[in-house]
This record gives sequence, structure tokens and C-alpha cells, in this order.
Amino acid sequence: QFNGLSLIVEQQLDAALMSGALFIFTNRTRKRLKILYWDNTGLAMWSKRLEKEIFKWPKSTQSSISLSEQQLNSLLGGFDIHGHQPLFYASAGL
Repeated sequence: QFNGLSLIVEQQLDAALMSGALFIFTNRTRKRLKILYWDNTGLAMWSKRLEKEIFKWPKSTQSSISLSEQQLNSLLGGFDIHGHQPLFYASAGL
């Protein structure tokens, strides 16, 4: 698993594994998520499997996207990191 994901990071994303970035992957069904990162002593991997829900993976045409800390926490918590479209309200005269 480490070798396959690290090859994707280096060859397809053209990124440096030791950069301090978190590289997040999901499977096709979006029930499993893996985070690959360098922890100053070697490569480390963290994974999570959802039992009933799916990870709300952001839609993008790019091969990679950047997430804020808040977006990452939302993603790991099962929330849609892009939220919803803005809602517009009209005041009602009373």
C-alpha cells in the first residue's frame, strides 16, 4: 500500500512525499479513506472506514486539490466540505 500510493504521489501528482503535505485517497465506493504523510522518521498512513455513510469527496477536474484544516476535519467527520449553494431569503411584511 505504501509503495503504490507513494508512486501515485510522486509520478502522477508530481509531488514530494517529504514536503509535510497530507495525501488523501479514497476507494471507488468512498467508504474508505487513507492519508499518506511523512512524519520526519518515515512514511505513515492513517485510514478510516465508514460503516453506513460515504465520504463526501469534492468534485474536481484537477488531479489534486488543496484542503484547509477545517475542510479536512469536515471530510473526516462525514460532512460535505463544499456545503450547499447560498440561500436567499425575502423578508415578509408583518
